[in-house]
Amino acid sequence: MLYIFDLDGTLYSGREHFDYYASLLKQDVQKEAKGAFEEDYEAMKRGDHPVKIGRAYSPVRDEVVQVDPYTSRGTKVVDWYGRPVETSPYEAAALTFDFTHLAAIGDGWWLPFAAASHHGVTNIQRRYHETKDYMASDSFQLTSIPGLPSFLRSLTRNHSAVLVTNSDLADTERILRELGLEDSFHEKICSAGKPRWTKSLFADLLRKYDVEAEEAVSIGDNLLNDVAPAVQMGMKGIYIGEGDHKPASTYASLEAWMEDAAGGK
Repeated sequence: MLYIFDLDGTLYSGREHFDYYASLLKQDVQKEAKGAFEEDYEAMKRGDHPVKIGRAYSPVRDEVVQVDPYTSRGTKVVDWYGRPVETSPYEAAALTFDFTHLAAIGDGWWLPFAAASHHGVTNIQRRYHETKDYMASDSFQLTSIPGLPSFLRSLTRNHSAVLVTNSDLADTERILRELGLEDSFHEKICSAGKPRWTKSLFADLLRKYDVEAEEAVSIGDNLLNDVAPAVQMGMKGIYIGEGDHKPASTYASLEAWMEDAAGGK
């Protein structure tokens, strides 16, 4: 078997860095809109906003797109306030995600991004890098997952394990060292460009490790980046998060999946 793991949000717990990211972006919002920015972000976290994990957001058109993750097609388009958009290029269209025209809201990083974009912030990438710097400082402590290093050591005795992450090499190596996972993978692919290049990367890995799609598993907390593309290719998808996302398997935590996997379920 080939196991493909995401990094951020999958191999460690905690969400406080998303709030830190939002607090930095709030500094760039115009004074009169700061309250609305905060209200929008808090509503997103509660699930009370059109922008939700699993959907897409267009900073250019300020539209929110409901997405069928297993076909990558838009199923419904609404505006920022949830009102239907009658004419949109994303309605019933095959979607291509990037960081400019249409962003996949696949995990908690993208909620502050969408709120800031809507409220007029343009230089968002700078605040992302500042958040990453904060996560590398003594002021931040990653929340490790108990038993993960030994679980991965056991897994890789008989199977191949690859890390595929959008984080750059320096961030990836630092995080793995902090988690005690620096030697846990046969290969690390950084700055992966998911979801745009997910299928291409997975296809390359299937060839490289000489496995059929049904012999491969993708595990991640980002449905659109990590899990749905794998299922589309005939691989098994393990989604770490909430909700019911069949045909992927959903677990509330990586620990819950580890328990199942260790039991051979």
